[in-house]
Amino acid sequence: MTPWNLITVDKALRASWAADTCSPDDIERAGWQPENPAWGHCDVTALVVNDIFGGELMVGEVWLDGEQHGFHWWNRLGSGVELDLTREQFRLGQTIAAVRVVERPGGPTRYRWSEYLLLRERVIGRLGELPEPPM
Repeated sequence: MTPWNLITVDKALRASWAADTCSPDDIERAGWQPENPAWGHCDVTALVVNDIFGGELMVGEVWLDGEQHGFHWWNRLGSGVELDLTREQFRLGQTIAAVRVVERPGGPTRYRWSEYLLLRERVIGRLGELPEPPM
């Protein structure tokens, strides 16, 4: 298996984000625009990063103007460093609260499984073989 660095993985993910891998809730809320490609990709991105680097999955509530606007996902690597490759999507002053570690959702019954698999396949096309996802 080819060793990757964070820059290579980040570039592969960014080149793979598109409207068809964006969260349907986020598309409904604000659409998907190439100018903000990270929008709606936090959960599937965090899962692909977890496939590659392991560690823990983090989730928090997204708040704007006193209202909750869904959830945000990112990674905590085994070293304890938190890695959030989609944080830039929040351009309106959103805040993240009620942060916690979550167990990785399992298999194909998981919400957004098809978007995760599509993003993963695109990243594989750019990086080569990835470790098998945990089921």
